[in-house]
Amino acid sequence: MTRDGARILIFGGTTEGRAAVKVVAEGGARYFYSTLTAAQQVEIQGGVRLTGALTASDAEELCRREGVRLIVDATHPFARGVHETAAAAGAACAIPVVRYERRGVGELPDVTWCDDYDDAVARLEAAGVRRLLALTGVRTIPRLREFWDCGDGGRECRFRVLDRPESIAEALSCGFPREGLLFYREGEPEIEVLRREAPDAILTKESGASGGLHDKVAAARELGIPLYVVRRPALPEGLARHTVYTEAGLRRRIEELLPGWFELRSGYTTGTCATAAACAALRGLMFGEVLREVEVVLPGGERVRLPVLRMSVSAAGFSAEATVVKDAGDDPDVTNGCEITACVSLSRNGAEGIRFLQGEGVGCVTLLGLGIEVGEPAINPAPREMIRENFAMLGTTRAEVTISVKDGAELAQKTLNQRFGITGGISIIGTSGIVRPFSNEAFVESVERAVDVARAVGCPTLVISSGARSEAAVRSKFPDLPPQAFVHYGNFVGETLRAASRAGFAEVALGIMIGKAVKLAEGHLDTHSRGVTMNREFLAQLALGAGCSRGAAELIGRMTLARELWTGLSAPDRALFMPALVAACHKHCSPLLPEGRLTMMMIPEVSD
Repeated sequence: MTRDGARILIFGGTTEGRAAVKVVAEGGARYFYSTLTAAQQVEIQGGVRLTGALTASDAEELCRREGVRLIVDATHPFARGVHETAAAAGAACAIPVVRYERRGVGELPDVTWCDDYDDAVARLEAAGVRRLLALTGVRTIPRLREFWDCGDGGRECRFRVLDRPESIAEALSCGFPREGLLFYREGEPEIEVLRREAPDAILTKESGASGGLHDKVAAARELGIPLYVVRRPALPEGLARHTVYTEAGLRRRIEELLPGWFELRSGYTTGTCATAAACAALRGLMFGEVLREVEVVLPGGERVRLPVLRMSVSAAGFSAEATVVKDAGDDPDVTNGCEITACVSLSRNGAEGIRFLQGEGVGCVTLLGLGIEVGEPAINPAPREMIRENFAMLGTTRAEVTISVKDGAELAQKTLNQRFGITGGISIIGTSGIVRPFSNEAFVESVERAVDVARAVGCPTLVISSGARSEAAVRSKFPDLPPQAFVHYGNFVGETLRAASRAGFAEVALGIMIGKAVKLAEGHLDTHSRGVTMNREFLAQLALGAGCSRGAAELIGRMTLARELWTGLSAPDRALFMPALVAACHKHCSPLLPEGRLTMMMIPEVSD
């Protein structure tokens, strides 16, 4: 099925629904976004918005008529009817259904869990609750009628609902008194609501982290108010088979179930591959398994399976090792295709914790600022935590893990590791566990790491530039600074300045070439050409405002490359225009460094 011939149907209306649209739209093919009402504001690019409840037969007919080959259920955890519709349509049309689920919060202390709303009413009555604040939504008013419509004048119930006509009408249609409605105010802290209402108890539902449950629990606990939570209903049989929890996880699952939807394929980080190799080795050591693939849980909760190239257990049975090949998808990663091996041995001296050791091809940390102690292997904090958590799921918290990368020392020569103080090999990195092709995440992460190292080694000034050529042009102005003081921002000027601010730099010098400056001057802190183009009208107005001649504005209107500003403007016009351009860049950048001083440096006559 080609990208043009396949369709995706998304059931949404939630935060997850909006995220699902964002992911699916990247494929560039047609999709459908179905919500009960039109209340949710969501940008539909290349898709069709559907409103009104779809029955299972409606959804089935749509899937058959429009050639839908995948359903994404990104609705609220309590939208049981929609879950059943998605599952039934998927089964009838023999197409997979992906559930975009909210992460649960686990068994929280100081919380009374209820199996359903009937159970909640019984528990509230048994506890003698007289004044209840219900944070369960307008559609639960009839579900809780037994509590609020009992004819007991001494019992009071307040429901928080959205301040919109349809919500108010729905509440009143149930016979609920208008004075019992409390309206949701975006941004209002939960603790302020609870202080003002002063209920005997609070009832909410297991909406997950994105539903604000943590905030409600924290506020109730601080004020000492009993909190009752209704568990989310179980998903229909078969719906949980393809469950994801993050945007990256949804993309990976679509790639697996609907190949070709995206032009470029995502892959896995070195951290995920190291975790997979370590888990395979541990399973071989503990259970005697010889695996061809191994499942690991990523930081966002996704479960993924990676193929195992080879594995073995030592003759004495004290250690085991496994190798996984790094698959970066279509991202041009220097580590794509490399072999990552983990050797695992269980601690025999009773020491707690997972100890990480440096194998061949993995670098050693020699400078502060990376979040890893000097002398430790260059395995970043996120992959270390991922290995710990996966090992805990397998039943051990005591082990030694040695990570090796074949030809890692040679690969490291193609990176900036040496400047960061990582010697002898590559770093094991990754935050989400998944590599998106040509994504910004890895680059921004490396920028933040470089800034932290510069701060840790005591650089008094941070010098940021777009790349090697622009760095060479400004280095002579800072002859006393060590190499770590020079950081490349690529296209991410804003992210780099924010990192410098977080690190506490008082002095930052920003070198910029004309091609990026003309975009930055207009306020584009990400200057990539795919997202931002040169605005000639803006530049012409800037020139006239600086006092340049009318001829300068006419030249700007004709030019095709920003570097023509160096060669085409007369010397008097150039003397007026360039300072104005730098000042415009400074205006947008300096607020990102509120506690520091920013110096802008225009790099002349160098192609960008």
